[in-house]
Amino acid sequence: MRELTNREITVLEEQGCTAEDWCTVLVDEDFNTDTVRNVAFYGHVEIASLMGNIEVEEGFVRRCGIYNSTLRNVSISEGCLIENVRGYISNYDIGEKCYISDAGVIATQGTSNFGNGNVISVLNEGGDGNVVIYDGLTSQLAWLMLHNENIRNIAIKEAYEHNPDGRGLIGDRTRICGVKEITNTVIGRGCEIQGVSRLSNTTIQSTDDASTFIGTDVIIDNTVVACGASVTDGAKISNCFIGESAHIGKGFSAESSLFFANSHMENGEACAAYCGPFAASHHKSTLLIGGMFSFYNAGSATNQSNHAYKMGPIHWGILERGAKTASGCHILWPAHIGAFSMAMGKIATHPDVRNLPFSYVIANNDKTYLVPGVNLRTVGTWRDVGKWPKRDHRHHSARRDIIDFAFPNPYIIQSVVDGKNTLKRLMEEQGENCDEYTYGNCHISKTALVRGIRLYDVAIRLFLHTVIPSLSATEPSGGEWIDMCGMLSPKSEIDRLEADIASGAINSTEEILAILHLIHRDYDRNSQSYALSLMQGQSDSLFVDTDYWRKEGEEAHALWLKMVRNDAEKEFEMGDVEEKQLREFLEKI
Repeated sequence: MRELTNREITVLEEQGCTAEDWCTVLVDEDFNTDTVRNVAFYGHVEIASLMGNIEVEEGFVRRCGIYNSTLRNVSISEGCLIENVRGYISNYDIGEKCYISDAGVIATQGTSNFGNGNVISVLNEGGDGNVVIYDGLTSQLAWLMLHNENIRNIAIKEAYEHNPDGRGLIGDRTRICGVKEITNTVIGRGCEIQGVSRLSNTTIQSTDDASTFIGTDVIIDNTVVACGASVTDGAKISNCFIGESAHIGKGFSAESSLFFANSHMENGEACAAYCGPFAASHHKSTLLIGGMFSFYNAGSATNQSNHAYKMGPIHWGILERGAKTASGCHILWPAHIGAFSMAMGKIATHPDVRNLPFSYVIANNDKTYLVPGVNLRTVGTWRDVGKWPKRDHRHHSARRDIIDFAFPNPYIIQSVVDGKNTLKRLMEEQGENCDEYTYGNCHISKTALVRGIRLYDVAIRLFLHTVIPSLSATEPSGGEWIDMCGMLSPKSEIDRLEADIASGAINSTEEILAILHLIHRDYDRNSQSYALSLMQGQSDSLFVDTDYWRKEGEEAHALWLKMVRNDAEKEFEMGDVEEKQLREFLEKI
C-alpha cells in the first residue's frame, strides 16, 4: 500500500471524489484513478488492486472499481466492484472479488460480538437463558447446554474471543445487492445477500462449498446463520440459530428458537422452539412454541400452548424423533409423545407416552386415546426413514451436526421394549377383561393394546434384522440410550463426557465435539452390544442363538414390508392413488 500522488488526488477530485484527509487513503501500487469515481473517503481507507473484471451474475462480467459510494475506515481487497452505496460503508474489511451494489448503510457501530454469545431461552420461554448462540453451535452442544451450565459457560467464553477488534467482515466473493441496512454483521465468503431489509448484530457463515443466501425483505437480528442455509421472502428472525442447509422463508417469523441441519420452515411462526434436524413446517397458521422437535412434520394449523395454567409461558413439551402432528392439532404443554407417533385433535390431557412409540395420539372431546404401535406399519413411516438421508443437502465440508439415520435404533427399541412391558403390565393390573385401559393420561382400547404388544414384538425383531448381519461385538451392553436431537448414544458415554467437563479435564467445545464424533464413530459397535443384550433379555438366557434371531428378524422384516404394502393398497382402494403410482411404490418396496 502507498499514499496517493498529488496528480492522482487531482484526477480523483475532478472525477467527483472527496476525502476528509487524502493522506489516510492508501492504494495498491498499480492503482488506476479510472476505477474510482464519485467516492467520499472518511478515516482510514485501504484499496487493493481494482484491475480486471468481476462476474456480477452468471454471464454478466463488469469492470472492477468503486463508484458513487461513501467509505469510512474501510479496507477493500483486490478485484471488487462497489457501486451506488446510498448511505455509507463504515468499519468493514471487504474480501476479494466482492460485489456490492445499491446498498443503504453497511456499518459496524460501537462494540459488537456479531450475535456470538447471545443467550436465549428455548423450551421454557419464561425461564432463564439456557442455550448460547455462537458460530460453533451444533444440535448436540445445544442439547447438552439445556441441562449443563458448565458447557454454557465454555461456549460464552469462546464466543467472546471471536473477532476481538470488533470490525465488520465481508468475506471473499460475496454479493450484496439492494440491501437497506447491514449493521454489526459478519458475512462469510461466497455469501449472497439480495434485497434484505435489515441484518443486525448477526453472523452469516458461508463457504465456497456451502454458500449461504439471504433474500428479499428479510429482517435478522441477534442471530447466527450457519453455512449453506437460506433465509428468504420476508422472513423475520430474532435471537435464533439457523443451522446448516436449513431454510426459512415465505414470511416465517421466529423468536428465540433453534433450527438445525436441513430444517425447513415457511409461512408460520416459532417461539422458544428447539427444532432439531429435518424439522419441517410449511403452512400458515402453524405455530411451534416451547417444544423440542426433530425429524418432524407439522400439519397445517398445528400449534401448542405453553400457558397450561395461566401462570406465564413456563410449560414445554417434546415430540420425539419422527413424530408428526395432523392438521389442526393443538397440544397443551406439558406433554411428551413417543418417536414416530402421530398426534391429532386438541390434546389437553398432558399425555406422557414417551415409551409408546409408533402410536396414534388422538383427542376426542375431553379424552385422549392412544393406539400403540400402529404407525409402524404405515406407508408414511416407511417413506420417512428412507427420505431423510437423501434430503441431507449439507456439503461434506459443512456437516457439524451429527445425525444418525439408523432405523430402528437402540434409542427407539428401548422404548419399544419398555412399551411392550408396560402394555402387558396394564393388562395384568387393570384386568384382561377390561374394555379400556388408562396410561399416561390416555385411554387405550383392549384391541389396540393387544395389537400394540404384537407390533412392538415385530419392531424388536426388525431391529435385530438390521444388526445381526454385521454383528461383530462380543460384549453385551444393555444400558440406557439417548437421542441428542439427531445423534444416538449410550447414556453412559455422555455421562462420562459431562463428568470430565465438570472436573475441568475438558474445557473447550472443540474437545467436546471431538469426543462426540468418537462416540458417533462407535455407533455400530455400541448398537451391536445393545442387540446382544436385547437378545439375551428376550430369551432369558446368557446364550445368544444368532441363527434363531436371524430367522426371526427376516420374518419380521418380511412382515413389516407386507404391512406397508397392505397400507398402500388400502390407500389405493380409497380412490386417493392412481394404479400406476401404487405399482411404482410397491416396486420400490
